[in-house]
Amino acid sequence: MTIKTALTDLLGITHPILLAPMAGVAGGALASAVSHAGGLGVIGGGYGERDWLARQLLEAGNAPVGVGFITWSLRKNPDLLDLALAHRPGAMFLSFGDIDDLAPRIKQAGIPLIAQVQTLAQARKAVSDGADVIVAQGAEAGGHGSTRATLPLVPAVVDAVGAGVPVVAAGGIADGRGLAAALMLGASGVLCGSLFYPSRESLAHPRAKQAALAASGDDTLRSSVIDVARGIDWPGQWNIRTLRNPFIARWNADLDALRHSAAVEKPRYLQAAAEGDVETAAVIVGEGIDLVRRDEAAGAAVQRLADEAEALLRAAPRLLD
Repeated sequence: MTIKTALTDLLGITHPILLAPMAGVAGGALASAVSHAGGLGVIGGGYGERDWLARQLLEAGNAPVGVGFITWSLRKNPDLLDLALAHRPGAMFLSFGDIDDLAPRIKQAGIPLIAQVQTLAQARKAVSDGADVIVAQGAEAGGHGSTRATLPLVPAVVDAVGAGVPVVAAGGIADGRGLAAALMLGASGVLCGSLFYPSRESLAHPRAKQAALAASGDDTLRSSVIDVARGIDWPGQWNIRTLRNPFIARWNADLDALRHSAAVEKPRYLQAAAEGDVETAAVIVGEGIDLVRRDEAAGAAVQRLADEAEALLRAAPRLLD
């Protein structure tokens, strides 16, 4: 028996588990593995690297994967949406900005539209603009996000959007306990990033994967250091959760100085990322990384999450005795 929700019915998946579209990490092989295991894998469209996205779509093969984009970045490269839609993805996933001008093309193509939000106002706006699924992302999540915590945000978003729109919980969820808890909050499924970051199919550097497996949520922080170091002009309302390291510790309190040192620090940072130097380059995981201790294939992680959650839900009636 499997867990059936409005999300599994809408997306035609077996397990209510989605892969977060992590830029540079969630490629075609990882997305395909998650989809083949019964969830929905989502390729991270990143910052507009067309050739990279085309390769990852091919790498996914015939698996029904989704494609995710950062909305403010996609608007700089609108042809990438055409590229993604041409592959008839299982869903389109839009994050970090309004979807109003992008939604019509996705809806006309008959592709389910998932919108990630961090506030109730964003959730209501996304639904009015045509989102079929809302991802309520709490601040515990790795990568970019905002300030609200997952536990109170998810049920508030469920109430705000109404019963007709499935809500997916994101942020700090990396085992079956998190999936079971999210369902009790009214969510129809979960979105996981940190769980899959060190997986065998992930595109993260092997050294970054090892650092993630050894890390704790206590080791994370939110900052804008690596965005400044990479020269990526993120809107101010979103910063990024990563593991602490000496490079971030050095610059976190003096971003202006880092900007002034960009000519030296940007190439240094990019080289460190390519070499897996985790003392400089960020390991982008969230507070749920405490729960990720296995070097495993992504498909095994999906099945384990589903099995753990099912066992917990079956045992829950005992609490009423």
